[in-house]
Amino acid sequence: MKVFGNTSKKIFFASWVSLDRAEVNDEANDKSFTQQNPVSNKTRRDFFQPLRNWIDNIQIRDRYFAHRICQSIPAQCPFERDVKLFGKTLFHIPPMCKLNPVYDEVVGLRFRALCYLADECGEDISQYC
Repeated sequence: MKVFGNTSKKIFFASWVSLDRAEVNDEANDKSFTQQNPVSNKTRRDFFQPLRNWIDNIQIRDRYFAHRICQSIPAQCPFERDVKLFGKTLFHIPPMCKLNPVYDEVVGLRFRALCYLADECGEDISQYC
């Protein structure tokens, strides 16, 4: 039994896409037909990209440097707070670290420093967690 003999010859797509070639060519030749392209990422400038690249390229080869990085970069966002008055919570300040444009790179640098201390130096890193 052949599959081609039992399958449908016409395929129906319920969408805005047209499969008729003549209709597609007419739309391409029509001057009033314009397609709006979203702004591509190539035209947008990322001013923090050189700083991100610099942070990503920092090599950790010294245990004192790794300790200094782990001490200076906190494990959790220090700005998150519950403002309380007489034991009742008035409001909550959310963590704003994600607003930092180089947050992921800084956290990655801290992680690389922790990995260096644990893997290469064999030190206990529980004091930084």
